[in-house]
Amino acid sequence: MTYTLTAEESATVLKQDAEQRYHHFLTQAVTHGEIWVLKDDDGCLSLEDAGETFIPVWPHPDYALLWAGNNFEECEPYAVTLKDWHERWVSGMSDDDVLVAVFPLSDADGVVETPETVAEDLLQKQSKLNRRK
Repeated sequence: MTYTLTAEESATVLKQDAEQRYHHFLTQAVTHGEIWVLKDDDGCLSLEDAGETFIPVWPHPDYALLWAGNNFEECEPYAVTLKDWHERWVSGMSDDDVLVAVFPLSDADGVVETPETVAEDLLQKQSKLNRRK
């Protein structure tokens, strides 16, 4: 379920470097059970750079919209549940040799990882958060 993103939280997170945003993404994705991508009538947005294909992901739809700006205004945020991410997206992306660009900003790249690495990091974060309860 989408959480309420305050202006203060957003401003703080947007000042973080890529690695800090990656860890914020993991925490929020596990806490709220969803990952956000952008999609249009043709499906999920993917990008290509230097022969690699990436799917950008964010922890909240507002960050996705901020990144999309005017360049991808036809795209809408789309929530992927963690269950679907683990059961369908990871294997599909791996089969297609697609990487994950985690929490890019309009003026800063995100952390780029394999789908398997992101899935493992999400499971580790989930285990850590469950131990704290």
